[in-house]
Amino acid sequence: MKENKNNPSNIVWHHSNITKQDRQKLHGHKSLMLWFTGLSGSGKSTIANALQHELFKAGVSVYLLDGDNLRHGINRNLTFSEEDRKENVRRTAEVGKLFVDAGIVVLAALISPYEEDRKQARSLFEPGEFIEVYVKCSLQECEKRDPKGLYKKARNGEIPQFTGISQPYEEPKSPEIIVDTTTMSVEKCVQKIKSFIEKKLSLGEKS
Repeated sequence: MKENKNNPSNIVWHHSNITKQDRQKLHGHKSLMLWFTGLSGSGKSTIANALQHELFKAGVSVYLLDGDNLRHGINRNLTFSEEDRKENVRRTAEVGKLFVDAGIVVLAALISPYEEDRKQARSLFEPGEFIEVYVKCSLQECEKRDPKGLYKKARNGEIPQFTGISQPYEEPKSPEIIVDTTTMSVEKCVQKIKSFIEKKLSLGEKS
């Protein structure tokens, strides 16, 4: 019988002699995953990008994984079916885990509509490393904004699988942070998140 080289029992984890803590010391701060979730048009990417800029100016090693951008590359073969959305979240979380292991603060901005998938993403990280940011905004307000014209297309039947219209969005049950973009400016959202994570970034903090 031909050996199955993809059999998990044939794959051995190779440990690095450089630890995550070593890399965090090199960067001068702890590493975290901030997971931005919310409806299309809620402001996830805008807030995450603005936060990235603020953290970068403050000397933090930071990188943004934007859901749309990932679908141009590592997730380009995925559709918007429920199964592929789950895989989209899984891949993004695994990439984010690598960034955290590298000592970097990573932001992920993608709809990630299902609570169970977000729980699975969280399970990859150590306690205190995964911070869920719920970018709250009503469907009516998101449709009103419709910056990409996607809601209009969804209503016209041009996009068959669209969160909030033909597919559900499950609100986070216990996110670390909630920012409501119907009442808060981008600047206020960024400040709220930044204030929350500042102590967590300190190497002197345990979580």
